[in-house]
Amino acid sequence: QVQLVESGGGLVQAGGSLRLSCTASGRTSSTYLSGWFRQAPGKEREFVAAIGYNVRAVYADSVKGRFTMSRDATANTWYLQMKNLEPEDTAVYYCAAGLGRSVRREINDYNYWGQGTQVTVSS
Repeated sequence: QVQLVESGGGLVQAGGSLRLSCTASGRTSSTYLSGWFRQAPGKEREFVAAIGYNVRAVYADSVKGRFTMSRDATANTWYLQMKNLEPEDTAVYYCAAGLGRSVRREINDYNYWGQGTQVTVSS
């Protein structure tokens, strides 16, 4: 089993920045895929960013150029640096880990999930 704990959410004004962190514990050696998803009220959970085995991040079009995902493998931690935040970015953000090596955007490709952290962007 792998346990994931997010931190770093909060309230920020439009145009501001936040950095989310996700720390994994347990049998982390089996998880190569790290990802971030988000879910806004009344909407389905959606892909935000992910890093696979080759450590090259991919992003949803809605966040490309504003969000940067990175991973510290030695610390079993990955990050989501969010800049130029918009009210539309308001959501609960979840980190996720998967057993596959290639980057995946689908929820079903991830095996473990964090509890979520709220990000609220005011206009």
